Amino acid sequence: MKQYITLIIVVFLPFAILFGQERPNILWITIEDTSPQFIGCYGNQSASTPIIDRLAKEGVMFTNAFSTGTVCSPSRSTIITGVPTYKLGTGNHRSAYSIPEYIKGFPTYLREAGYYTSNNFKTDYNVAEQDKMIEASWNESSRTAGWWNRDDDQPFFSVFNFNDSHQSRTMTMPFEWYENNVLKHLKKDEIISDDAFDMPPFYKDTPAMRREFARVYNAIKLTDHKIGELLKRLEEDGLMENTIIFIFADHGEGIPRGKTNGINLGYRVPFIIKIPPKYQNISPWLEQTEEELVSFEDLAPTVLSIAGIKIPEYLKGRILMGQNRSEERKLLFLSSDRADNGIDMVRTSTDGQMLYSKNFMPFMPEVKNIRYVNIGPITQEMRKDLKLMKMNELQETLFKVRPDEILYDIHGDLWETKNLIDIDTNKAKVLRQNTYESMIEYRDLHLLPEYMIAEISQNEPPYEWRLKQENFDPEKILEIAKLVGVNTTKSIAELAVHLTNENPAISYWSGVGLFSAPPDQLTVHLNDIEKAMDSEHPLTRAYSSAIMYRDTHSEKAEMILNEMIHHTDVNIALQTVNLLLYLDDITPFIGAVQKLEATDHIVYKLKAAALDFLTIAGLEDPSRQN
Repeated sequence: MKQYITLIIVVFLPFAILFGQERPNILWITIEDTSPQFIGCYGNQSASTPIIDRLAKEGVMFTNAFSTGTVCSPSRSTIITGVPTYKLGTGNHRSAYSIPEYIKGFPTYLREAGYYTSNNFKTDYNVAEQDKMIEASWNESSRTAGWWNRDDDQPFFSVFNFNDSHQSRTMTMPFEWYENNVLKHLKKDEIISDDAFDMPPFYKDTPAMRREFARVYNAIKLTDHKIGELLKRLEEDGLMENTIIFIFADHGEGIPRGKTNGINLGYRVPFIIKIPPKYQNISPWLEQTEEELVSFEDLAPTVLSIAGIKIPEYLKGRILMGQNRSEERKLLFLSSDRADNGIDMVRTSTDGQMLYSKNFMPFMPEVKNIRYVNIGPITQEMRKDLKLMKMNELQETLFKVRPDEILYDIHGDLWETKNLIDIDTNKAKVLRQNTYESMIEYRDLHLLPEYMIAEISQNEPPYEWRLKQENFDPEKILEIAKLVGVNTTKSIAELAVHLTNENPAISYWSGVGLFSAPPDQLTVHLNDIEKAMDSEHPLTRAYSSAIMYRDTHSEKAEMILNEMIHHTDVNIALQTVNLLLYLDDITPFIGAVQKLEATDHIVYKLKAAALDFLTIAGLEDPSRQN
């Protein structure tokens, strides 16, 4: 006990001197898969979220808070480490690659300084040796963890993760499952009916779609109710006046076009901070609504600063409050990569009013083939309407090739229906430049295909590898990658030249760019593409073969693709199957994919891609759970 007291005096004496009060408790409430446009205090009068609304009224509601990923494990990787995924190499969903030993789960620092740290209960940190990080970060991480297990008068940092608004509830699981896990836990007068809200315009407004979309409102209602129960316990324990409360979602709404997409609906989150009166001296905010730019990179340094702990050098996020508050940003850089079996790469910049994204894999639509999305009843309803040509032009765009660049007015055009990339060219230029400069400055690891990140991780943390100039030149790679989707005669010619580049990342992006181009623009380059089928770089072979099969029905290309479906590197096999998902004629590959799907111990993401392929081929039930 004497050692514990000494530690408090040494580490936290600066806090006591600066603020003249005891260290605050900190309560984090994270909710899953939720965009602010579905919460009452953010302007949705159809939502029923009185508890969250009350917190916003008593605290500060942020209108420009963004996750650093659009699916759970990448965003939670940044939350727990304070380091963005494009530096760690953790942007691909559930990839678990190595990180340096000196990068800790930040609650470790709180715990070492005398805080009681608890997590109830989700982790999903997307790093190698996750169990070690959990053990070091938390006094307790379980379904029963909470501040109530600490020593008397010990300050706490307690996290509670509510999964009732998760995509499984709002769209993926069968309706009967949703009834048992959501509706049965609400009173009849609490249930939001199918006709009690406006449909987003990118969805067809039908009874069937409304039945499914009501799940979003009811799942958030249940979440709000459970948050109320937690806050009631905090108050009954006499801790409300000593606790700073954060509430935020882990990324955007878990509906088709939201979660997994590098647009505002995927990134922007509700974010509220309630600071009790005794700690108001550390709050810089005078209004209840705040427009400053916030990202998940800011969470770790902010909490450590509140607790009076020295911030490690590798944490580069902002400190949001207190004497050491950082200067506000003018621009924010964001990223979105693979989600489950759906490969992707999007890089984004926003000033809070406008949001720009570069789609580095535009051949995939916003509702791409991700098994966890495809099995959802709402997705199946949408695909049925698409097949029957019952959708309007906007609704159909969700299933079409994406533009390589988008620019949305995210406050004036809430549902991102009008791409301003060719209209507001000055803003597009500023945000595009910030995006590319950020990728170079931060040495964005995801310019490498995933199989390369995995190989690096076997020998050293990719975070450190990327800093060695002799290993990695992001500027040279980006010069080719940014040509993807441009589709001019000049850009396609340059891509064709670099298809044989000795750098596997450069030849990879050349292949992606050529596969993304219209076939009639590739005719003069078919000889170069055919030669690249013999490349030593596996994904160059895959993309070149996919192009040659698509455009010429090459038997050699067909043979190579069938072989690469069973490549020993799961990430290469996954990319190959993903390419097949976007070909018109997939018949010659059915046998190879059936054998793949039937293979014992197949990795989840590859199994999911195989099932999506067989569904497209008409050989699999689209609603089958993996």
